[in-house]
Amino acid sequence: MLGIIPDKSLFEILCDKLKKANEKYKEIIPWYIMTSKENNEETIEFFKVNEFFGYPKEYIRFFMQGELPMLDTKGRILVDESGIIKEAADGHGGVFEAMFKNEIFKDMQSRKIEWVFMGTIDNPLAKLTDEVFMGIGVTKGSLLLGKSAIKKNPEERVGVFCKKNNRPGVVEYSEITEEMANLRDKEGNLLYGDLHMVCNIFNIKAIETIGVQKLPYHIAFKKAKYMDENGGIIEPTEPNSYKFESFIFDAFEKVEDMVIFRTKREEEFAPVKNATGEDSPETARKLYNDFNNKI
Repeated sequence: MLGIIPDKSLFEILCDKLKKANEKYKEIIPWYIMTSKENNEETIEFFKVNEFFGYPKEYIRFFMQGELPMLDTKGRILVDESGIIKEAADGHGGVFEAMFKNEIFKDMQSRKIEWVFMGTIDNPLAKLTDEVFMGIGVTKGSLLLGKSAIKKNPEERVGVFCKKNNRPGVVEYSEITEEMANLRDKEGNLLYGDLHMVCNIFNIKAIETIGVQKLPYHIAFKKAKYMDENGGIIEPTEPNSYKFESFIFDAFEKVEDMVIFRTKREEEFAPVKNATGEDSPETARKLYNDFNNKI
């Protein structure tokens, strides 16, 4: 588990934020953690070893996302080392289907939860509770809220907010054209410059609507170890297969409109996407420390 600050994992950093919110609001916030088949047991064990970081364990629920078969470059289904169809996690957009299959939605209803923050584990600066953000959404009467920040440059590998068929949406960095990425308005600002931070708040009614619908799949070219037709094991050094995944922003078009709240990235966005270099634990650690040294 990569640490951002000494002796603290990303889970503990986010847990500390929740504990502070619990103290402030005099209410224990339920914490739902989606895992994959690949890391589920390890994640649960990590929490147990660390005594759930002092969080009431009856308020923490783990649930697994779904999986989809992987294909080789010729469109054939891959087989893993055990001779079973090789599958990969179906992306963070799988959270809605997984919530229903694992009765997480039912648990939320039983607790009379109205609003749900959904974010990823890889952003230590994420605000899990934000009164201003929530207040704007409630005032506007919106069922869906999303946070944005300004892209550093046209080439930054992030999805950006847009409208698709007059509905809210996000265009992924792998799917936007170079021309679109470089478009600017009269003031010189990037036309597609509001990045999607994966910090969203869904009203429970929106989750109920989205959960019964299928989201589209995107293709990702990845490295995968598999068994070939002769029984040999292929261990690639470069991407060699395709996986399918849905993204949480594919759900945005299921509502008529959403509130997008632009924030300062140095205060709320420190992604950990790579082992080294840009958007790595090293850069996230600096952003996290710089922000916390100011407050």
